[in-house]
Amino acid sequence: MEKLLDIARKVSDQVEIYSNEQTVDSISFEDAKLKDIDSKLQSGTSIRIIKDGRLGFAFTKNLIDEKELVNNALASLKGGVEAKFNLPFANDLPHLNTYDPSIEDLTPTTIVDECNRIARILVAKTDGQVNIHAGRVIAKISLKNSNGLNLSVKSSHYYCSPEIMYPGSYASISRVMNTKKFGQIPGEHLDFILDIYNKSVQEAIPGSDRMKVLFLPETIYVLLWRLQSATSGKSIYEKQSPIADKLGKKLFSSNLTIYNDPLNDQFPGARTFDDEGTPGRYFPIVEDGVLKNFYYDLHYADKLDVQPTGHGFRSAMWGGEAIANKPSPTLAHLYIKPGDKSFSDMIRSIDRGVIVASALGAHSGNIPNGDFSIGLSPGLYVENGEIVGYVKDAMVAGNIYETMKNLVAIEDRLYPAIMGTYPALLFDDVNVTTK
Repeated sequence: MEKLLDIARKVSDQVEIYSNEQTVDSISFEDAKLKDIDSKLQSGTSIRIIKDGRLGFAFTKNLIDEKELVNNALASLKGGVEAKFNLPFANDLPHLNTYDPSIEDLTPTTIVDECNRIARILVAKTDGQVNIHAGRVIAKISLKNSNGLNLSVKSSHYYCSPEIMYPGSYASISRVMNTKKFGQIPGEHLDFILDIYNKSVQEAIPGSDRMKVLFLPETIYVLLWRLQSATSGKSIYEKQSPIADKLGKKLFSSNLTIYNDPLNDQFPGARTFDDEGTPGRYFPIVEDGVLKNFYYDLHYADKLDVQPTGHGFRSAMWGGEAIANKPSPTLAHLYIKPGDKSFSDMIRSIDRGVIVASALGAHSGNIPNGDFSIGLSPGLYVENGEIVGYVKDAMVAGNIYETMKNLVAIEDRLYPAIMGTYPALLFDDVNVTTK
């Protein structure tokens, strides 16, 4: 990285070098039997240069010729992308516990043995098809720039996600465990998917109506995608946010607090800095129902003449490799403050409603405006406080600025899921449509 930085510094005003390395071992079981073991080593390097107020970008998965990579970045300046921001300098950051060295001794054989143990437990207690996905990830991110910034973070991640499939469909009940080191999946996770599946194996037909809807943690991203879009500095700058003038105003239920916290190293993936080197911090988005903040990377902070908030990450809503993405405003460490209701209490409080256990078409609807319209895969029907079956061909639709005002209960536990760590949320008066 140092040689690349030296070469690029001579032909530009500012330079940023980003690199990552990943070792990934993944195991998959299908129908309670080992299906696949996959191991791979990935690495890559990307460069951003700023010259005469313009941004150049290039990346490679195999850095052999530093001059060629710099020349590619220089060539991209012809695109005319404006860049008037300054790259940060922040090397004195707090230490986080992001890496457990025991992950290095974890072998695929040990993971397979754990998956076999899980399969035996589940198969003995259900007739549904049991699939399991598990694995480990060792990752290192390094970031340097011409202003003297020199940061790196090494992280470990073990995951295990068993699921029970409904007959004749791709729908399933699952629960994931994310930790920094290997360990057996908690028995309560297995009890959860067994209990939910075995209670819902019969088909139910609730009919179309407005009713209570409970989103499991695994499906909360459907709602938060819309909020992430509306509070992004990019949406504010492009005038696509319906809440651009709502800072300090109450938009949702007083029970709802949503925040971003990259410094929480209780879970894998904690960071003291974003992918541009801006320090991370606890950052409330919604507090007691009140909109508190918008979030920015360097580019959109400069455009709007505000301070960057440490949310410039190399990610995209539809995926992609980090080195191939330029930083953009991203909420990568979201949390929802837990409530005071157990999951079973939440179920018992539903006179008539559905549980969104998995979503189809989460991208459907006008995301910037907060609209959603999702298929349930599966949806579970609850009547008089009990799960009575699963629902085929059902949809839940609404707008988050209405739906999230009607939050009636929040689970007292947090679970890892897409985009963050959440409890289950129960809403009232949501539109449910069935065929």
